[in-house]
Amino acid sequence: MKFDGRKALRVKMDHKQPVNLMGSDGTWRRSCVLLDISQSGAKIEVEGTLDVLQAKEFFLLLSSTGLAYRRCELVWIDGTTAGVHFITADGKKKPASSQAAATQNSVQSK
Repeated sequence: MKFDGRKALRVKMDHKQPVNLMGSDGTWRRSCVLLDISQSGAKIEVEGTLDVLQAKEFFLLLSSTGLAYRRCELVWIDGTTAGVHFITADGKKKPASSQAAATQNSVQSK
């Protein structure tokens, strides 16, 4: 579902989904709540101080064991809420329209 004028399709969380932020060097970790997520980024509510987000690049740990994660960069901060963009393996952003087309093509081919 698209909302808030976003280009990418986002999934809004109905229940609190606990996740963690972790520094790319592993020296810090911060608890947060996932508010919504898409293929290209997420909106989170950070618990505690936001000073660690000055690192600009970090990991969003989606599981408690850290096996599901996304490398991301900070896009914006508003109070305790922050927006992050996922960094792909090649380091480039993919346009949302090409991601949606690729997803639809893979579904149709099955």
